Amino acid sequence: MSTDSAAAVPAHDRVRWGRTEIAFEVRYTRRKTLAITVHPDLRVCVVAPLGADAAAIRAKVHKRAPWIRDQWRELELYLPKQPPRAYVNGETHRYLGRQYRLRAEQGVEDSVKCLRGYLRVTTRLEPTPALVQRRLEAWYRNRAEEVLRERLAACHARAAREGIALPTLHIKRMHKRWGSCSPQGTITLNLELMKAPKEGIDYVIMHELCHLREAHHGPRFWALLARLLPGFEQQRERLNRIAAQ
Repeated sequence: MSTDSAAAVPAHDRVRWGRTEIAFEVRYTRRKTLAITVHPDLRVCVVAPLGADAAAIRAKVHKRAPWIRDQWRELELYLPKQPPRAYVNGETHRYLGRQYRLRAEQGVEDSVKCLRGYLRVTTRLEPTPALVQRRLEAWYRNRAEEVLRERLAACHARAAREGIALPTLHIKRMHKRWGSCSPQGTITLNLELMKAPKEGIDYVIMHELCHLREAHHGPRFWALLARLLPGFEQQRERLNRIAAQ
């Protein structure tokens, strides 16, 4: 097998770690050591030296299974790819987990109202898609300042029992993640969370609050999260399922 063909066509294999099956692809290159990478789409890729034994590769993947699991769990907080919106009448938009039809019209004042299954956007100028997008995004941001701070207070009331201090909150649009936590104790939440149900918002907030106590996704982190938010797995699954729609 030549170097070029080995690198171009990856081999596929899998190992079982407890009840978890880990599928992975292997690329062979002129390197001396083996490297394992977990990609944002949760693919596991192995780069191995030319001639590396398949059984040895499987053994290495099995040994790194706890690390792979932790990478999967961390990447699950990444924002799924979302279909683009055209900001035209009849299009659906989400707010706190529910779908609303967009209805844009010209009127005497600029306003956005959420009622009776519609997001009604009124603009003094002609409601072009670009203008409707700006108005709607500004409305989401205003609502986020109230709702996300309210949910942070509710979640922290539980986290405080574990001695976790109330963090500083930043809200901004993020392209890859639902939330993040800085070493200085600041939590940043994605504006897109306003499209998720409150249970999903609570999952993201509680996840980041737990990082104030446990920086890494080790067993103590997941045990803490399970104490503070029993059944978090279901909330995480629903969050990502809705966000991708």
